[in-house]
Amino acid sequence: MKNKQSKEVRNEMKDNILVIGGYGHVGKIVCEILGRNLPGKVIAAGRNLRKAEEFCQTTKGTVIPFELDISKPVPSELLSKVRVVVMCLDQRNLDFVRTCFNHKIHYVDISAKYTFLSSVKRLQAEAEKSNVCAVLSVGLAPGLTNLLASFAKSSLDRTEAIDIYIMLGLGDYHGKAAIEWTVNNLNSTYQIHSGSDKTQIEAFSGGKETSFGKNIGKRKGFYFNFSDQHTLPDTLKVPAVATRACFDSRIMTSMFALLKRAGVFKLLKYQSIRKMMVWLLSNIRFGKDTYAVKVDAFGVYNGKKVVAECGIQGQKESLITAKVAAKVAENLYTVQNQKGVYHIEELYDIHSIYNDLPSPEVFITNV
Repeated sequence: MKNKQSKEVRNEMKDNILVIGGYGHVGKIVCEILGRNLPGKVIAAGRNLRKAEEFCQTTKGTVIPFELDISKPVPSELLSKVRVVVMCLDQRNLDFVRTCFNHKIHYVDISAKYTFLSSVKRLQAEAEKSNVCAVLSVGLAPGLTNLLASFAKSSLDRTEAIDIYIMLGLGDYHGKAAIEWTVNNLNSTYQIHSGSDKTQIEAFSGGKETSFGKNIGKRKGFYFNFSDQHTLPDTLKVPAVATRACFDSRIMTSMFALLKRAGVFKLLKYQSIRKMMVWLLSNIRFGKDTYAVKVDAFGVYNGKKVVAECGIQGQKESLITAKVAAKVAENLYTVQNQKGVYHIEELYDIHSIYNDLPSPEVFITNV
């Protein structure tokens, strides 16, 4: 069966989209969206061929299964037929990214680890030399958070600080990798830009309230180590950016804040405790499948100190992440004059990516 799949790929021109982790929680939605528009051109790849085949059977042939372990040499006959790669997995090094560039393959990454994304960003010269484009920070957060921040900033004459708030629905199903990333960061310490200096903060501290709008109302968010707050000071030239998170359940948000203050999250340094927390967040549904993003941009407009507010909300975080990734992948698939490494807000605006849903509005009020 594997040989047959390889033959199917070899018989194509260089017009395939390869989705790594294509049968995972977000990856399969990316494949389904792309497969509807490009039937037979989308490849769902991963180490488990059986899972890839089982998923692809549900797509009625629009998506092709393929067994692939990116920690090993990738078959050249596959790479020679791929135009765009969508990466839905975390990576330990830059080997596969460089492989894509060397084979003149455009690259889309939905991962959220800032240290890795910043390493890819430094491959700018390699991407330009190979005449390919890599787009990072693709999804909800980072992704739409970056685009909303850019949108709010564009409404002001001068932007001095941006606060980003992300509300996650505990009733939603989140992939294991996303939950593990969240748990691993509950006790993290990191730095954020705060004017001309950097400030060291602890995750789930620094509670601050904002309004997500009439359907959700006010929520208190707490610092969390999303990568958008690290990249936006450079890409948007804003001196201070901070991202906070909360849950749709006020009770659970308050409970997590209490556990943080009590020092309970320090126990997450033990692997058994981390595994238990991952299991709890994976199996216990306590809330809705709603997500929301809110941006408060502080600055000057018409000579007055103001705040520009905008936001979006919806259901199923994985669906919106997949929609954003598919939109960017389709763009790279059809537009051939882009090259270099970019975060999403450096190439796109909120309206071009979010165009199948109601456009967000910016509301400016005096501070």
